[in-house]
Amino acid sequence: MTATINILGLSGSLRQQSAHTAILNTVAERLTGQVRLTLHGLESIPPYNEDYDGVHAPQAVSDLRAAVAAADGVLIGSPEYNHGMSGVLKNALDWLSRPHGKSVLTGLPVLGFTASPAFTGGVRAHQQLNETLWAVRAALVVYPQIVIGDVHSKIEHGRLADGAARTFLLDGIGALIEQIDQATKEKIDGDNPRR
Repeated sequence: MTATINILGLSGSLRQQSAHTAILNTVAERLTGQVRLTLHGLESIPPYNEDYDGVHAPQAVSDLRAAVAAADGVLIGSPEYNHGMSGVLKNALDWLSRPHGKSVLTGLPVLGFTASPAFTGGVRAHQQLNETLWAVRAALVVYPQIVIGDVHSKIEHGRLADGAARTFLLDGIGALIEQIDQATKEKIDGDNPRR
């Protein structure tokens, strides 16, 4: 790895004291060397409406699409609401899935994680997130499956304080970086075929 790797972080929670945003901020602070994580907020993304897509897409949506297109990979965190991912995240992914067949997520390495006060850590939301990302043909990092249970006891001063959870998450980031490196190598090899 020689170039800087830019990872975009998306939190599926808009809450000011969001555990998911705290976890993303922890990752951003822990990354070293040539890997950077930048968070992009979803609070200004309107509900999906195909009438306002395409050339008429809201500026917040265009900005989100541009941020994803410029990233080498994406790290997505979602709470679990009623056995599924958050509505705000699903809505953002719906915008990012368009135009059909030309999603900025297609082929892009993506790692998802869920966290919940429940001991299960949001596994049902994690599965729904994976299914949505598979539908748009993102290059999903499927192992490890990062779910963080009892999350409220693991956040202190706005950061993920639990060492085991932090290590597990950073191992997942390592897998994401490996997938980004592989995708970059394949792109270079594709641009420079051997004669």
